[in-house]
Amino acid sequence: MNISKNEQRVLHVLSQGGCIRTHREAGLRVSHVECVTRDGMMLAHCDLELFAKLKRKRLIESRASQPYRISRRGRAAVRPQLDNRG
Repeated sequence: MNISKNEQRVLHVLSQGGCIRTHREAGLRVSHVECVTRDGMMLAHCDLELFAKLKRKRLIESRASQPYRISRRGRAAVRPQLDNRG
């Protein structure tokens, strides 16, 4: 599966324990997303377009209305790196 560099960055953050929080306007459509690392930092590369791509490819999932996390399929698709914090 072809995954862009920004998608890889987000998936690495999610695989290390981060999450994607969604904000909805009037309870219907997602108006804003923010990717939060396990340390509480915000990732600047995550936007609505990237969120939609990850969701369409089923690389992320939400269970019981919780924030989005990496799915099993996403863990298999992400390329391993020794240290991606740099």
